[in-house]
Amino acid sequence: MSEPEASGITLPPRAEGRGGDWTEEGQASVRAAERRGKEPPSKRPEASGITLRVYLLVRDLQRQFAAYLGTPTRARGYPPMQGEHALIVEVAPGLAIERVTDLALRAVPAVEPGILFVERQFGVLEVHGADLADVQRAGQAILAGLGARAADQLRPRILFTDVIEDVTDRQAVIINRNRSGSMLIPGETLLVCEVTPALFAAVAANEAERTAPGVTLGDVSMIGMAGRIYLSGPADEIRRAQQTIADVLGAVEGREQE
Repeated sequence: MSEPEASGITLPPRAEGRGGDWTEEGQASVRAAERRGKEPPSKRPEASGITLRVYLLVRDLQRQFAAYLGTPTRARGYPPMQGEHALIVEVAPGLAIERVTDLALRAVPAVEPGILFVERQFGVLEVHGADLADVQRAGQAILAGLGARAADQLRPRILFTDVIEDVTDRQAVIINRNRSGSMLIPGETLLVCEVTPALFAAVAANEAERTAPGVTLGDVSMIGMAGRIYLSGPADEIRRAQQTIADVLGAVEGREQE
């Protein structure tokens, strides 16, 4: 009896009388399928119905963003450190993130999970490590397990961005009451940015800090329907950060949002 079809590839029958081993022809087909990133059904985890929304490699975590990411309200697991590398994944439905977590940590036990969050519609996982190759291998294990590519994620979209110069003292007070990062000082220039999917606020904030180290990270909301960033500092640094965010998000490959 022939094996069922997998993604349009008909696998040859197993050899009879040998405990169900693949024939040489069958082994060749399996290898060819795996080279195309498609595993036969008998070896593939239960990943049907899982949609990859975000697959985000954040290289070389910057000082402020690493500290923000490692606060107890975010990193319920292992906090990341400056200079480490992070992979952040979002899938739907939400509980499917448990399968994603299993794929990553089983394949590469050296990476550490910092965030595991199941929200109303989506699930989010953040893993990190000092070795970029480890983080990348964990990501490849996730993609292989889901039968997906990094380019299957959604392309980010900037919904709104604005620069407010010479922030008044009263606006600074009310913003500081709601911040999770550093304080906004009256008279500074403020950058606000809103993006979807929300997780892209993470790489936007990290890269903005890299290119404009004089900015202060006030807040990064990275889970939910939209992500929001508050950065403050000298006007020239803020303008540089704003351009960096536009460039970084504009370079992401993926499918268009509906």
